[in-house]
Amino acid sequence: MEHLIQLSKEEIVMGFVASCIESVADRLGKDYAEIYGRMKAAGLIEKYIIPHYDVIHTESRENVTNDMIETLKRWEEAQ
Repeated sequence: MEHLIQLSKEEIVMGFVASCIESVADRLGKDYAEIYGRMKAAGLIEKYIIPHYDVIHTESRENVTNDMIETLKRWEEAQ
């Protein structure tokens, strides 16, 4: 019999955060660590992705990536 691993909501959300960072990094041709640092510094992870996970994760990967890039640029400019 197959044993399934049960992930917590926090683990699922953190996996989604990681996939957002990776998608943006790939699209921009940047290193994952650089994009993580930029998103963290701008507050994008804690103030946008995590609190709005329930809505954001229903979008297509392309839309999420485009939204993350646009939002990151706007938030960085506002700082």
